[in-house]
Amino acid sequence: MRKIVLSIIGIVLIALSVFAAITLINNKNEKKPKPEKVIKTVFASKVINGTIPIVISAHGNVVAKRRVELYAEVQGVFKKGSKLFKTGESYNRGEAIIRIDAAEYSATVQSAKSNLYNLLTSIMPDLRLDYPEIYSKWQAYLSAFDMNKTIAVLPEMTTDKEKYFITGRGILTSYYDVKTLEQRLAKYRISAPFNGILTEALVNEGTLVRTGQKLGEFINTDVYELEVSIPKTYSDLLQIGETVHLINLDKTNEYSGIVTRINGNVDQASQTIKAFIEIKNKGLKEGMYLEAKLNAKKEENAIEVARGLLLENNQIFVIHDSVLDVIDVTPIYFSDKTVVLKNVPDGETIVSKPVVGAYAGMLVKKLMDNKVKAGN
Repeated sequence: MRKIVLSIIGIVLIALSVFAAITLINNKNEKKPKPEKVIKTVFASKVINGTIPIVISAHGNVVAKRRVELYAEVQGVFKKGSKLFKTGESYNRGEAIIRIDAAEYSATVQSAKSNLYNLLTSIMPDLRLDYPEIYSKWQAYLSAFDMNKTIAVLPEMTTDKEKYFITGRGILTSYYDVKTLEQRLAKYRISAPFNGILTEALVNEGTLVRTGQKLGEFINTDVYELEVSIPKTYSDLLQIGETVHLINLDKTNEYSGIVTRINGNVDQASQTIKAFIEIKNKGLKEGMYLEAKLNAKKEENAIEVARGLLLENNQIFVIHDSVLDVIDVTPIYFSDKTVVLKNVPDGETIVSKPVVGAYAGMLVKKLMDNKVKAGN
């Protein structure tokens, strides 16, 4: 009985093994499904070479074209004026910005004027008797002499005898002494050389001002200047008087400027040249950061594409019969977002938007993109 059971079990196992083998053989002979080819759709544009303007982008801070640093040339107490000496205060041309107490020095000037007046008075009798031909002009000068005003220029001396007489009496020496004192007296008052605003105030009213001390800074708010660095490659293409488009960082305000100066020295470190743009706009403030767009030149037979389309080794993707290929190009100018290329044949179909994982020989389906401008 045991032998019979074992025999049956053996036969069953053999049958199962044969069935499994047959099943594996049949499965191996079945054809596997071929994977479907994935064809990517890419944006493409036809190349039309044209004239591309090279626009150089540069940045810089706006500064006042006319500025004056205020220094004291005399010593004294800072007197209170009609306006507070504070930053942001505006002054018109000729208006007093700073007044320093000059009472003591003014008395010295008056004393010197009095001495000159006495000398002039003392020579009048001699002039009347010995030089009647010149008496009248000196008498007129003496009559117009005003102690409270700046002294007038002495009458012109036409003869040697007149010069010797006037000089010998010490009038010329006394006259120039007074003029020297008057010049120094004028320094006790600092006036605005132009309409502007006070941007820095370093002293307060009532304080003692010392000779050589810096008092503040005054700028003209009518005209500003923007200093930008230009690559030396395009420096010879910039012209004085050329109009420049400017925009602020927020892209909310636009301004117009004119190139007024171009430095002749090349910066050795950056190989750039400084250009200065004059801007007249009431909305500007000193220190504002602006971006300038300078029209350097126009490149003939070129196209402008996104920088992401330029591959390594200066190549770009083109489409030939639904297959990606690469061609060599010559980059001319790089901006922040675009690149100007030459040596791209007219009528060539190029990829107008970057494709992830693209390679030469890849099958693609092109979708003509009219929005992408390959050339002008």
